[in-house]
Amino acid sequence: MNNDEFLLLLQAEAAKYTSIVQSTNGDWIIKGFIDIHKNIYTISIDTKVVSKVLEILLFPELQKFADKNNMILEPAKDQISYPDYTIIDKITKQKYAIDVKTTFRDGNRKIKGMTLGTFQGYFRLRDKKLTINYPYNEYSAHFVLGAIYTQSSEADKSGKVFQLNDLESIKSVIKDFEFFAQYKYKIASGRPGSGNTKNIGSITDLEAIKKGTGPFSKLGVSVFDDYWMFFQNKDMAAGKPRPYKDLDSYIEYKKKDAEVIAQLAEEIKHLPEELKGENEESETENE
Repeated sequence: MNNDEFLLLLQAEAAKYTSIVQSTNGDWIIKGFIDIHKNIYTISIDTKVVSKVLEILLFPELQKFADKNNMILEPAKDQISYPDYTIIDKITKQKYAIDVKTTFRDGNRKIKGMTLGTFQGYFRLRDKKLTINYPYNEYSAHFVLGAIYTQSSEADKSGKVFQLNDLESIKSVIKDFEFFAQYKYKIASGRPGSGNTKNIGSITDLEAIKKGTGPFSKLGVSVFDDYWMFFQNKDMAAGKPRPYKDLDSYIEYKKKDAEVIAQLAEEIKHLPEELKGENEESETENE
């Protein structure tokens, strides 16, 4: 199975999730937390809380997905490790990284941007196990399984404690889900996730997210890797000029490199042969 074939399977799986997490009227099926006294505390609208509860909801479905396709599902070893799930093909032993991301609609077919993982640590030291289940280079591909939703304006924010017989009247904090699966690089932007963080930021156009048509979708995964492996934010630059700070300046930076290489190539042409280095034939003769 190649990476594209795996993505198609994952996209077909993601298409099933809306009916699993929301009711027929579009509300999230989760209303809150319940204690042993049958008191219900409404859930927070905080995206980290929503994301974690969705992970819990989807874990059994992903396990079924892995079993059905003769694969092994491995959750992250701890809260800070990447990715949320590793899927391993039992036959080929190929590893696929799946990170679960959630965000909400922000009007006019836009979403609130997502962070797509660090561009330091395991992303740069790709043969090391630094807060990652397996070294980054061991994964055949890196995917995002995402949930997009609308924050409800009708949800109770008073902190009221409900009883079990109030369940039907409790308004869900989020509604109207859409799920997607895409290559990470295809939905990445050229800016950090938020502020001066060291995380890769996503694009924010909803259709581009679902179709995977971000800027790196045309530039390719190798350019995505090169861009983010050497990207510096202001803190990392420590007051020194940054080689580039966005895709426009990255292209200019690479043009300069190309110009220097072209100039060097022209100069190398005119060097005496003995200064260019020995070829394999001359090495063999000398042995």
